[in-house]
Amino acid sequence: MKRIALFLAPVVLALLAEAAFSAEVKTLEIGAQAPDFDLPGTDGKTHSLATYKDAKLLGILFICNHCPSAQGAESRIKSIVKDYGDKGFQLVAVSPNDPESVRLNELGYSVYGDSLEDMKRHAEDNDFQFPYLYDGETQAMSRAYGVRATPHFYLFDETRKLRYVGRIDDSKFGDPATIQTHDARNAIEALLAGKEVPVATTRAHGCSTKWAEKRDLVTKYNEEFLSRPVTLETIDTAGVEQLRKNATDKLRLVNLWATWCGPCLGEMPALVEIGRQFETRGFDMITISTDAKSAKEGATKLLGRFHAAMPKLTEASVKEEGRNTNNYLFLGSTDELAEALDPEWQGTLPHTVLIDPGGKIIHRVSGEIDPTELRRVIVKHLGRWYSPK
Repeated sequence: MKRIALFLAPVVLALLAEAAFSAEVKTLEIGAQAPDFDLPGTDGKTHSLATYKDAKLLGILFICNHCPSAQGAESRIKSIVKDYGDKGFQLVAVSPNDPESVRLNELGYSVYGDSLEDMKRHAEDNDFQFPYLYDGETQAMSRAYGVRATPHFYLFDETRKLRYVGRIDDSKFGDPATIQTHDARNAIEALLAGKEVPVATTRAHGCSTKWAEKRDLVTKYNEEFLSRPVTLETIDTAGVEQLRKNATDKLRLVNLWATWCGPCLGEMPALVEIGRQFETRGFDMITISTDAKSAKEGATKLLGRFHAAMPKLTEASVKEEGRNTNNYLFLGSTDELAEALDPEWQGTLPHTVLIDPGGKIIHRVSGEIDPTELRRVIVKHLGRWYSPK
């Protein structure tokens, strides 16, 4: 119990500190005037309240790239813009997050992080037909509005008084069929009809705002990972066959590399990041060195320089399988390795495969990976939002 308490103490203190700071952020009350802002958008322009002076209704929606709740709501957001955009309603999306306060394993549902450059890529990939602004540098607008979560929706009338604040709807999932109450739509329709909003305030649900004050939590997270050991074990044909069978519920990435292979070393940092990014999603990143057995020490040193350690959650699932590491050196020939792992592999390095539970290879790359494209494939397979199933 004492060991558990010592482990939990820093976590509890961090949560208490976060809760205390969140309590200081006061959400705008109904009837409040919209605070002004001066923010860059993904369109390369600067935006303010005056930019939207002609809109009859102004919706300010705080979202971000990485949050599964925000991503799950994107289809509903697009639908609202389509249905009310020609009736005087203007939607402006804003990312409130400090990118440096987001841990790598919080990006498990997203291809991108929360920087402005990543927002541009996210908006393009997902065909945003509305402004998407970045408040991550100062977070001044987000503090003024009192953003609690992403998504968090604020609806202002023609005089820019707040008439509705809270959730978009009552669903936590990406499937519109799970919606019971269309809160934002109800508010928009009421104001367009000259009526009072039926329910003016609701609780926003989603990922908490990543304030700059949380950067120390990211530092601690990274320090903890860097303290984890990097190990390398030998593996034979039978062992590789077991990895290929993937008798787990995890999506498994296997990367073949060698110490003498320049592209292998070039892509290794990205692979280590990908392993960390998706540790919360049931994901397993495995490296297999094709070096001679005599090169084991050198391979271990290189893996150490890249810090190819197992993230904490990955380590737990690996131990459940009866394994001790995710880094291996293969004892056998190229042909034996190909037959055991991927018969389509022609022997070129690096070579990377994604293996579904049950052993089906769903993606392969012969040559150096494109990290963004590989993330797209992983996210597409794992999903961008929570599922009720």
